[in-house]
Amino acid sequence: MTPARTDIPHAMGIAEPTKRDLLKRLARVRGQIEGIQRMVEDERYCPDILQQFAAVHSALRGAEKLLLSNHLERCATHAMKKGGEPAAQVRQEIVDLLYRYLR
Repeated sequence: MTPARTDIPHAMGIAEPTKRDLLKRLARVRGQIEGIQRMVEDERYCPDILQQFAAVHSALRGAEKLLLSNHLERCATHAMKKGGEPAAQVRQEIVDLLYRYLR
């Protein structure tokens, strides 16, 4: 189970403007996914459907970038300023994130 924000001492949450933007992006992705589902049901041309998959991947990457930026600007910066164990934890989180996404 993923820990809640309250379980991580350096977690600062998502800035309100970022949260609104992220939710808009995710709603757009949901619409794109529903569009793909309709395309499959209608037996549309495979390359057209695949193009929509690429659009969804791109939209999700943009949302990921936004959330990563929030994490670095808020949580990671806060932990680094505190030093000690919170700083060590966030450094390891960042290494783990980079490792996961750079594979």
